Amino acid sequence: AIRSAGLGLNPINDGQTLRLPIPDLTEERRQELAKLAGKYAEASRIAVRNVRRDGMDSLKTDEKKGVIAEDERKRHETEVQKLTDATIADLDAAAAAKEKEILGK
Repeated sequence: AIRSAGLGLNPINDGQTLRLPIPDLTEERRQELAKLAGKYAEASRIAVRNVRRDGMDSLKTDEKKGVIAEDERKRHETEVQKLTDATIADLDAAAAAKEKEILGK
Protein backbone atom coordinates (compact mmCIF):
# COMPACT_ATOMS: atom_id res chain seq x y z
CA ALA A 1 0.00 0.00 0.00
CA ILE A 2 2.88 2.36 0.75
CA ARG A 3 4.54 1.72 -2.61
CA SER A 4 1.31 2.21 -4.56
CA ALA A 5 0.49 5.50 -2.77
CA GLY A 6 2.77 7.44 -5.12
CA LEU A 7 4.76 9.06 -2.31
CA GLY A 8 8.14 7.96 -3.60
CA LEU A 9 8.71 5.72 -0.57
CA ASN A 10 10.16 2.23 -0.88
CA PRO A 11 9.80 0.09 2.28
CA ILE A 12 12.59 -2.39 3.10
CA ASN A 13 11.77 -5.55 5.07
CA ASP A 14 14.69 -7.01 7.10
CA GLY A 15 12.69 -10.01 8.32
CA GLN A 16 11.80 -8.57 11.73
CA THR A 17 12.04 -4.86 10.96
CA LEU A 18 10.33 -2.72 8.37
CA ARG A 19 12.47 0.26 7.36
CA LEU A 20 11.05 3.19 5.46
CA PRO A 21 13.80 5.53 4.18
CA ILE A 22 12.37 8.99 3.58
CA PRO A 23 14.14 10.97 0.83
CA ASP A 24 15.14 14.62 1.24
CA LEU A 25 12.63 17.21 0.06
CA THR A 26 13.15 18.62 -3.40
CA GLU A 27 13.01 22.39 -3.91
CA GLU A 28 9.75 21.99 -5.83
CA ARG A 29 8.15 20.01 -2.98
CA ARG A 30 9.39 22.59 -0.45
CA GLN A 31 7.69 25.34 -2.42
CA GLU A 32 4.45 23.32 -2.56
CA LEU A 33 4.57 22.81 1.21
CA ALA A 34 5.27 26.51 1.79
CA LYS A 35 2.31 27.40 -0.41
CA LEU A 36 0.13 24.95 1.52
CA ALA A 37 1.25 26.51 4.82
CA GLY A 38 0.28 29.90 3.43
CA LYS A 39 -3.18 28.60 2.54
CA TYR A 40 -3.64 27.28 6.08
CA ALA A 41 -2.52 30.63 7.49
CA GLU A 42 -5.02 32.47 5.28
CA ALA A 43 -7.82 30.12 6.38
CA SER A 44 -6.88 30.86 9.99
CA ARG A 45 -6.95 34.62 9.36
CA ILE A 46 -10.40 34.29 7.81
CA ALA A 47 -11.61 32.30 10.83
CA VAL A 48 -10.30 34.99 13.20
CA ARG A 49 -12.03 37.72 11.19
CA ASN A 50 -15.27 35.73 11.26
CA VAL A 51 -15.06 35.46 15.04
CA ARG A 52 -14.44 39.22 15.23
CA ARG A 53 -17.47 39.88 13.05
CA ASP A 54 -19.64 37.64 15.22
CA GLY A 55 -18.40 39.43 18.35
CA MET A 56 -19.10 42.85 16.85
CA ASP A 57 -22.60 41.75 15.81
CA SER A 58 -23.22 40.43 19.32
CA LEU A 59 -22.14 43.75 20.84
CA LYS A 60 -24.46 45.68 18.52
CA THR A 61 -27.34 43.35 19.36
CA ASP A 62 -26.69 43.78 23.08
CA GLU A 63 -26.70 47.57 22.63
CA LYS A 64 -30.02 47.45 20.76
CA LYS A 65 -31.51 45.29 23.54
CA GLY A 66 -30.32 47.82 26.11
CA VAL A 67 -27.96 45.40 27.85
CA ILE A 68 -24.93 47.67 27.30
CA ALA A 69 -24.53 51.40 26.60
CA GLU A 70 -23.07 52.85 23.41
CA ASP A 71 -19.80 53.93 25.01
CA GLU A 72 -19.39 50.46 26.53
CA ARG A 73 -20.03 48.88 23.12
CA LYS A 74 -17.40 51.09 21.51
CA ARG A 75 -14.88 50.24 24.24
CA HIS A 76 -15.52 46.51 23.78
CA GLU A 77 -15.30 46.86 19.99
CA THR A 78 -11.90 48.50 20.36
CA GLU A 79 -10.80 45.67 22.65
CA VAL A 80 -12.06 43.04 20.20
CA GLN A 81 -10.20 44.78 17.36
CA LYS A 82 -6.96 44.87 19.37
CA LEU A 83 -7.26 41.16 20.15
CA THR A 84 -8.00 40.42 16.50
CA ASP A 85 -4.98 42.42 15.32
CA ALA A 86 -2.71 40.70 17.87
CA THR A 87 -3.97 37.24 16.86
CA ILE A 88 -3.51 37.94 13.15
CA ALA A 89 0.00 39.26 13.83
CA ASP A 90 0.80 36.03 15.71
CA LEU A 91 -0.57 33.99 12.80
CA ASP A 92 1.50 35.97 10.30
CA ALA A 93 4.65 35.52 12.38
CA ALA A 94 4.04 31.77 12.73
CA ALA A 95 3.35 31.42 9.00
CA ALA A 96 6.50 33.36 8.09
CA ALA A 97 8.60 31.25 10.47
CA LYS A 98 7.15 28.01 9.10
CA GLU A 99 7.72 29.11 5.50
CA LYS A 100 11.30 30.03 6.36
CA GLU A 101 11.75 26.65 8.05
CA ILE A 102 10.28 24.74 5.09
CA LEU A 103 12.33 26.58 2.49
CA GLY A 104 15.47 26.28 4.60
CA LYS A 105 16.39 29.97 4.44
